Amino acid sequence: MGNREDLLAGARKVILERGVAKATARDIAAEAGVSLAAIGYHFGSKEQLITEALTESLGSGIGDRMEAVIRETTALPLLEGFAALFNRMPGVFADNREALLASLENTVRVLRGPGGAHDLAAATNEAGRGIAEHLRAARPELDDAQVEAIAKLDFALTQSLGILWLVDPELVPTGDELALAVAAIAGE
Repeated sequence: MGNREDLLAGARKVILERGVAKATARDIAAEAGVSLAAIGYHFGSKEQLITEALTESLGSGIGDRMEAVIRETTALPLLEGFAALFNRMPGVFADNREALLASLENTVRVLRGPGGAHDLAAATNEAGRGIAEHLRAARPELDDAQVEAIAKLDFALTQSLGILWLVDPELVPTGDELALAVAAIAGE
């Protein structure tokens, strides 16, 4: 690995162990085995490094699991695949609890800071595009507008359900309940 990758790995480890507020640039650099100056060189700031590290962590921890379910459910009708995805999400949230907490903490930090919302929006857009790409590959019968709409719904539900799960896992509706609501709205 190079310094950039070492810093991302070091940041993920420090953040997951201590939280965003207690993650210092010095601790991250020490964990990565690089100089403190390497953070500025590769990322511009500790805050940008933390945002990128969390984006990658959640992308692999949650995004990869979502992609797998989307692939596994291609033989099912679309609404059943949707239900299957969100029936599995509480387990995904449980496996990624610390990353979800750190991401929530980082989101608040970024939104309270100057100009950070732009970088967060870019990372959020990238995550949504990733869902759309996987959905497009798994469901070629859907047109682009349908893929984009479903990807946005999946992303919005994943974000909000992740927060609900952190508050109380019992608050999270099942995928079957969500599918029933979607079908009712659609008049099915």
